[in-house]
Amino acid sequence: MKFLIVGYGRVGIRTARILQSEGHEVTIVDNDPAKVERAREAGFTTIQGDGNEESVLEEAGVASVDAIGGLTGDLNTNFTACMIGKEHGCRTVLRIDADYREEIYEKYAADVDEIIYPERLGAAGAKTALLGGDFNVLADLTEQLSVASIRVPDGSPFVGQRVVEVELPGDAHIYAHGSGHEPMTIPLPQTTIEPGDSLAVMADPGGLDDVRATLRGDAPA
Repeated sequence: MKFLIVGYGRVGIRTARILQSEGHEVTIVDNDPAKVERAREAGFTTIQGDGNEESVLEEAGVASVDAIGGLTGDLNTNFTACMIGKEHGCRTVLRIDADYREEIYEKYAADVDEIIYPERLGAAGAKTALLGGDFNVLADLTEQLSVASIRVPDGSPFVGQRVVEVELPGDAHIYAHGSGHEPMTIPLPQTTIEPGDSLAVMADPGGLDDVRATLRGDAPA
């Protein structure tokens, strides 16, 4: 998947690194030259400029990404970036500080797909929201676990099987399911897997390759 992260500060760095480690394509936008250079050295595609300018986000490829995260420390920049992303049809995730009043939260929540509170959930919540999952289930996620969105290919032995019946290697388990371009949700007992569905999996970072192989049918299920 392709993601655009606006803001390479504390939250943006951690979110981008997690996405990168799982093989996703990440582009960073920041107006600070030093931050842009750090992001470039970390292997990210980078654009220097203001995240609230449409021309900058267009240069960064907003028209082709799956989701955009407005993760700077400035709420107005984050919201503007999300609105530009919304115009281009991508999923929008807005960072907001936890000390804003409830009416401020409600004002912005109506216009974006997810709002995250870095002070409460940190980068794990941002990343999961970008992937389309319900990040509230990750409140107790530790750094010893990782989350990945895996697409079920044609020919997978799990096609037609109920999500709740799927057994994955090790301690890995599925916590969200999505069909086509629909947002991921916690699967109902009767939810079945179809080719092209996305599964959000929580697992030990070292076990994600085994999980992917199992879902493809390359390893014993």
